[in-house]
Amino acid sequence: MDEHEFKKVHDEVNDRPCVFAKAVLRGCAACSRSEKVLIAEREAIACQSPGGHQRCSDLVAHLRENALFALHLRQLDGPLPHGKEMKVECGGLLGLNSVAEGADAEHVEDIDALVGESLTRWHGFEQLPYSRISQWVVKYQSRRRR
Repeated sequence: MDEHEFKKVHDEVNDRPCVFAKAVLRGCAACSRSEKVLIAEREAIACQSPGGHQRCSDLVAHLRENALFALHLRQLDGPLPHGKEMKVECGGLLGLNSVAEGADAEHVEDIDALVGESLTRWHGFEQLPYSRISQWVVKYQSRRRR
């Protein structure tokens, strides 16, 4: 199956892709609302919650916007390169988990629960402590250097 055909099938099978799919597939986070979808020996992650999908979409947009300086960017002009997106997703979730739980962890147990708790605690994504979360974006490394 070529890449074009894969994307076509992916869009047909996975109508609500997980916003944090890269983080889930990397193993730095899990979500109670996610479901693994297998397509031609590849994995994709689907979101089972329309409301959760919207909350996560809003959160990742705020994470990207507030991580521009940490990513050495001036503005967002489209999708981020894979490595920078990994920093936003994994680093952002680990940072949010750290400020929400008060302890450092290498894995987020449930993205949906973390997002819900954060919305309740900070009364919206605009109020999140992005200066502390961005520190995690900066220090996140997808793969250890050899």
